[in-house]
Amino acid sequence: MKTIQAYRFALDLTPGQERDVLAHAGAARVAHNWALARVKAVMDQRAAERTYGLPDEQLTDSISWTLASLRKAWNAAKGDVAPWWRACSKEAFNTGLDALARALKNWSDSRTGKRKGRPVGFPRFKSRRRATPSVRFTTGTIRVEPDRMHVVLPRLGRLKLHESARKLARRLDNGTARVMSATVRRDGGRWHVAFCVEIERADRTPAQPGTVVGVDVGITHLAVLSTGELVDNPSHLTGAQQRMRQLGRALARKTGPDRRTGQRPSNRWQRSANRLGRAHARVANLRRDGLHKLTTWLARQHGTVVVEDLNVTGMLANRRLARRIADAGFAEIRRQLAYKTGWNGGRLLVADRWYPSSKTCSGCAAVKTKLALSEREYHCAACGLVMDRDRNAARNLAALAAEYDTAGSGPVAGRGADQKTRLAGQVAVKRQPGTASAGQTGTVPPQGGTTNRVLTRAH
Repeated sequence: MKTIQAYRFALDLTPGQERDVLAHAGAARVAHNWALARVKAVMDQRAAERTYGLPDEQLTDSISWTLASLRKAWNAAKGDVAPWWRACSKEAFNTGLDALARALKNWSDSRTGKRKGRPVGFPRFKSRRRATPSVRFTTGTIRVEPDRMHVVLPRLGRLKLHESARKLARRLDNGTARVMSATVRRDGGRWHVAFCVEIERADRTPAQPGTVVGVDVGITHLAVLSTGELVDNPSHLTGAQQRMRQLGRALARKTGPDRRTGQRPSNRWQRSANRLGRAHARVANLRRDGLHKLTTWLARQHGTVVVEDLNVTGMLANRRLARRIADAGFAEIRRQLAYKTGWNGGRLLVADRWYPSSKTCSGCAAVKTKLALSEREYHCAACGLVMDRDRNAARNLAALAAEYDTAGSGPVAGRGADQKTRLAGQVAVKRQPGTASAGQTGTVPPQGGTTNRVLTRAH
């Protein structure tokens, strides 16, 4: 099975190498801003001409937004715009132009309804001080040195890694991986290089291919499994909140930048800002590490994983719980399970957003009309079942897998579940795009393999 995977390593750059990388990132920013100004000038001119009453055929000729067209225009003007262009790799300018081409396409598709999700705004000019330095290389010499502690990139030369690249080097030596691009980026005060690699993955099967586990995510416990296991929520952001407050107060006492007067930040302000940035980066790294360990264990252990389709954006509107919900990373858990189950030969089932997993009794399938968030134990009035609320929801999620297999060839309802609580105990299951189906180790093509099935529980 071929798949695209990224390998990310921290770098230990010398002062000279850091200046070179910043110069390449600056070249990408210059190309991006120049092309954006050119596109914006033509759009504004055409808009002004329309106000004069000119017909469309007499307007200023529009320009193409494709990467090839932007690159052709840049090559014709780079001698005047950037006389120093020979000091940087051509990939630096291509990085900025490619980012602009993608942003313009996303904006256009969002306006015309071709792109789903939130509306995408028009691209903005990149600031030297606020933009994240980044440059991507797709051609030239890109390799991992035999000592596995150095990498070679075009024009930047030999860069030292902070950690060993043995996992990537083994695949490259075996011929099961092909490097497609390398991106150097600064995150949290540290430089990283990320290799985009096409990998030939061996077929794998979970340790228990016939088992089904329902996963109910929460705040007190990050995940409650239908098997009864509890995964504690480490709450990394809450633990670091006191130190972040101290760093934030120290930053506020120093002379920072002022865009109105053009005031430059002081060196002490910059050092304090770097400390606060490193604190935030540490929390993000700890959260990412914990979520990867949890999802990898679930995907390698169980053949079928069932989760809920949560409205995380709507949950973040609750100002009392927004910080804890964001710290837990509910959406990231589902995103990682989506591709890891496919890698390990399992499958991921996603319960419809309106399926009442918490209101349904896992013993007799009776459904409560209302269930307050403060009720942490589920009490069934029909059969007398008393169980932890989250474990009851996880058991209901696990039961969906059997019903999905039983009624897999039944009628398909495009909408899935509805917003009303159903007293008949109906169930809705949605196949996650891009995951392997039962008994398969390949991946289902995204956007085309989604089916919503409404299954009725037998009485």
